[in-house]
Amino acid sequence: MLTHLDEKGQATMVDVSEKQVSRRSATARSVVVLPAEVLEQLSDGDIQTKKGSVFQTAIIAGIMAAKKTGDLIPLCHPLGLDNCTINIRVNDQNEVVIDCTATITAKTGVEMEALVGASIAALTVYDMCKALSHDIVIKETKLMEKTGGKRDFRRA
Repeated sequence: MLTHLDEKGQATMVDVSEKQVSRRSATARSVVVLPAEVLEQLSDGDIQTKKGSVFQTAIIAGIMAAKKTGDLIPLCHPLGLDNCTINIRVNDQNEVVIDCTATITAKTGVEMEALVGASIAALTVYDMCKALSHDIVIKETKLMEKTGGKRDFRRA
């Protein structure tokens, strides 16, 4: 059963009034594939462009987006996050790996906040590097783990 539909099939916000407050955390990952001409600009763990530091700007954008998730996704609850962190690294396949972790003590989880944060950070990398190449691919965005609430989840 989809939780955002009522008994008549109408869209609704999930009623969390009866849920227990607990510490909840979620980590999402976005992977961005950069072509060689962009990767050549990588130095000291970041890419510098005329717009500034790519990864530092992406971190700020991702955190800002995670905080605005309730405004961006129609049926999400507006949440005041306890914390949000974004880590960006380049892996062995020369992919940019963006991990966003959101935490809160509340009646509802923060999976969407983590997913939005990782997604917007990836889009910011694209935006800042597109002058170097349009052959940039945002390969995937996925939930890696969540804790708190009814059940925990961890991607193998």
